[in-house]
Amino acid sequence: MDQAERLRKMISMQESDQPLARVITVTSGKGGVGKSSVSVNLAIELTKAGKRVVILDADFGLANIEVMLGIRPQYNIGDLIYKDKTIEEIVTKGPLGIGFISGGSGVQELVNLDSNQVNQLIQKLSKLDSIADVIIIDTGAGISNTVLEFVLFSSEILLVVTPEPTSITDAYALLKVLNRKKVFNEQEKTLSILANRVENINEGKELFQKLSVVADKFLNLKLNYLGCVPNDQLMQKAVLSQQPVTLAYPKALATEAFTSISEGILCQETAVQKDNVGITNVFLKLIRRRRK
Repeated sequence: MDQAERLRKMISMQESDQPLARVITVTSGKGGVGKSSVSVNLAIELTKAGKRVVILDADFGLANIEVMLGIRPQYNIGDLIYKDKTIEEIVTKGPLGIGFISGGSGVQELVNLDSNQVNQLIQKLSKLDSIADVIIIDTGAGISNTVLEFVLFSSEILLVVTPEPTSITDAYALLKVLNRKKVFNEQEKTLSILANRVENINEGKELFQKLSVVADKFLNLKLNYLGCVPNDQLMQKAVLSQQPVTLAYPKALATEAFTSISEGILCQETAVQKDNVGITNVFLKLIRRRRK
C-alpha cells in the first residue's frame, strides 16, 4: 500500500468516527479587515453559549490571536510531532476557558512528515475533535496556498469584508480563485459573509448584496449573510488594551453584534451537522493534497 492509499484509508476511517468538531474557517480577501478580532470575539460568544471552543491560529508569521488574547503559547502544532507533545499540552487556555493553538511553522512542514509521523499527528488531532465542539481556524489574508487549503477543506467558511472597495474586490477575487479549484464543491460548504466596521445595518446589507450579486452571476455561488459589526470606538479601545470587546465592554454595540452573529451560527448547527468534517479530516486532506 503506497502513501497516497494509506492517506485515503485514514480519511475514510476518520469520516466514519463520531463526534466530529464543527470547523469554521475565518478568512478574508485582504489584511486589516479585523478577521482575527472576529475569530476571538465569536469564540468568546460561542463559549458563553455553552460550546467548547478552540481557535487555531493559522496566520503564520503574525501573532494576532495571541496579542488579542494577551497570552503567549509555549507550544505549537509542530510540537505534536517534533517534541512529542499532547493536544492538551499545546492548547493554551484563554479567557472563559477558550482554547488557543498556535500553528507556528507546523503546518508548513506537514509535507515533510513520513507515514509514522502522519499517523501520530492524526491520532493526536483526533483528541481535539473530541474535546472541542467548535474549532475556529483563523487563516492569513489573501489567496496564498495555505489559506486556500484550509478554506477548501473546511465545510464552513466565514469571509470577513469591510465597506472598503479593495476589501470587496479582494473578497471576490478569493471566491473566484476558490471556484476554479477542482476540489472545490459548493454543495459541501456554507459560504457566509460577515460585514465588519460598517456605519449601520443598512450598509452591512448593501455590502453583502454587492458581493452576493456578482458571486451569483459570475461564479454561480450562493452566499449566506451572517450579519454585521459596527465601526465601534469601544472595539478599537478593547484591541489596544489586548482584550476582546465582548469581555471588556459587554454593552458595546460591537458586543451586541457578535452575540447576534454567534446566535446565527448556532442556528445553523443542525443544518451543517451532517457536513462536519472535523479537524482531523481537514489536516488529512491538506496533507494528501500536498503529497500529490
